[in-house]
Amino acid sequence: MDPCILCSPEADEEQKIIFENGSCYFVQKDQRILKGSGLIVPKSHRTTVFDLSKEEWIDTQEMIQQVKSWLDETLQPDGYNIGYNCYETGGQHIFHAHMHIIPRFQDEPHAGKGIRHWLKQEENKRHI
Repeated sequence: MDPCILCSPEADEEQKIIFENGSCYFVQKDQRILKGSGLIVPKSHRTTVFDLSKEEWIDTQEMIQQVKSWLDETLQPDGYNIGYNCYETGGQHIFHAHMHIIPRFQDEPHAGKGIRHWLKQEENKRHI
């Protein structure tokens, strides 16, 4: 099995730790499309958000506020999408829990469309 790229975020030369607290990091890579987006990652390996400890939840919430303040100051986004993908069917590709924080801007082609927009499309309807 390959080593987990989120257990040692400093091992990825493209990834930068922007903030860290007792139990989590906020990391970013240069994004061509989703400028300013990044991940809040628990330092301990947790497969999904359902596995976070109480301390990790508290530190994640504090980190969300710190990241939002920093992004508000540096990029002035008009909105945000925040979320976790869990398990393969839920879109998780790295099996170390990580929260996506994505600043959104009014001049984007998909402005106003939230994270559920594509899931609510008719072609996603289950046929059982």
